[in-house]
Amino acid sequence: MPAEVSSASPSPALTERQEARRRRILHASAQLASRGGFDAVQMREVAESSQVALGTLYRYFPSKVHLLVATMQAQLEHMHGTLRKKPPQGATAAERVAETLMRAFRALQREPHLADAMVRALTFADRSVSPEVDQVSRQTTMIILDAMGLEDPTPQQLSAVRVIEHTWHSALITWLSGRASIAQVKIDIETVCRLIDLTAPEEPARRR
Repeated sequence: MPAEVSSASPSPALTERQEARRRRILHASAQLASRGGFDAVQMREVAESSQVALGTLYRYFPSKVHLLVATMQAQLEHMHGTLRKKPPQGATAAERVAETLMRAFRALQREPHLADAMVRALTFADRSVSPEVDQVSRQTTMIILDAMGLEDPTPQQLSAVRVIEHTWHSALITWLSGRASIAQVKIDIETVCRLIDLTAPEEPARRR
């Protein structure tokens, strides 16, 4: 999940009614995925559960992959709100980011079928899903920068954020496939977050 911002033109703003419909669709997608994973998310069932016409659903999300990547963005947005209410308490930026990402990881751990469905969708995503993937990337970047306490990161710091995002995504995949324990995920996250200390701008030398 790279942290670059897409150069594509933004989508037209939704009306309040359209936004409410979109939220219903994403909620239905998450509910179905929570119960049965990727295969349980069928577009017709999502349309029925969210009380929209199938054609309307496809106008919002052209495919199941589009829908599940957008679902991940919505889940991350919800996590971000939760994290802002209870910010990480680490003494350093690296500790705060590691704590934040582990809290997000544990939230996904509580819904393994949903996590698997969303990560599989990200893995399957092609160029047509770039706007949705970019939204996931931007949301993840904002979560990390908030934990760092940064509003204006340097290029080196953004590079570190990208590597951290890639590692977190990879850790999700290896955990979901049973190739990594929670303990190993924690070690990997804490290790990669040390890049933050390495990319911190040096303070100017004090005049004597």
